[in-house]
Amino acid sequence: MAKDYHSRTWAFVFGLLMCWTVPAYAQSVMGLQVTASPSHSAPVELSLEALDAFDQVTFTTTTIWTDGTVEFSGVPLKTLLESVNADGSAVEMVALNDYAVSMSLDALEDDAPIIATRMNGETMSVRDKGPYWVVFPYDSDPKYRTETNYALSIWQLNRLKVVD
Repeated sequence: MAKDYHSRTWAFVFGLLMCWTVPAYAQSVMGLQVTASPSHSAPVELSLEALDAFDQVTFTTTTIWTDGTVEFSGVPLKTLLESVNADGSAVEMVALNDYAVSMSLDALEDDAPIIATRMNGETMSVRDKGPYWVVFPYDSDPKYRTETNYALSIWQLNRLKVVD
């Protein structure tokens, strides 16, 4: 009986350790897959560290999905696509659950939308709309508060594919 008790105790301790370490590990290895053109067959995998190496844009805004004002920071989508020499007319953005939306490359602005890597200074877990979230500065201009832009605000983003 004592042996059974110790086995359950170790299983419990192991479970606790996994709860603390697996999310951090998953976040650290989860990259953003970018296919720069319809003719490129091999996507580029960008880690959080690679995304952090870009000039960052930070803004504070409210969203229809969060409570109160939130600070977002990340790399502008336009900057990211220019860095991989994107060649096409639109970018298809795909989430972990395969939800996908497309945005014309002509609609990209220098600072909007961003691929948010952080919310209130913290990386985002999958549970909290991470690892990456396409976000507009909704409060800065009414043009960002449209159904179209809300639909483009894809969270749990993990793939970008430039298409014709």
